[in-house]
Amino acid sequence: MELNGLPVHPLIVHLAVVLVPAAAVLAALYGTVPGWRWALRWPTVWVSLGAVVSVAYAWVSGRDLLDRKPELEPIIQPHQERADILFWCAIVFFVVVVLSAFWMGGPSGLVSGKGERRRRPPVIELSLAAMLVIFAIVLITMTFATGEQGARLVWG
Repeated sequence: MELNGLPVHPLIVHLAVVLVPAAAVLAALYGTVPGWRWALRWPTVWVSLGAVVSVAYAWVSGRDLLDRKPELEPIIQPHQERADILFWCAIVFFVVVVLSAFWMGGPSGLVSGKGERRRRPPVIELSLAAMLVIFAIVLITMTFATGEQGARLVWG
């Protein structure tokens, strides 16, 4: 995968570096501020979808780059291992976000009350909120670790 003769991987990585933290912050806010859920529900889902797609595309483009230059494999192995973990963390994160969007309730910010969602038992809401925060932290941490390892490979 190339764009004007350049590997696509470094370009796509920048999209993931922007979308992953944005999705993580939205998800953490969605889980911890019930009064904002009515406004954050769908933006959180869509930004999280963009984040998981960008991570997946970066992962695939990285594999493609390695297929074209197999001599790099011993050098990039630590980066590749972290990218594999990030890929699966992003998928699990997105699943938790979607489950939360449908299972977490909260009041509406509108005077009419439109958009209010029925509250679930506290164990469900607290579990989903905790998972959102935990996976947001894991996702940001893995994105940083993977990107830092890749940057060290390129910049020495």
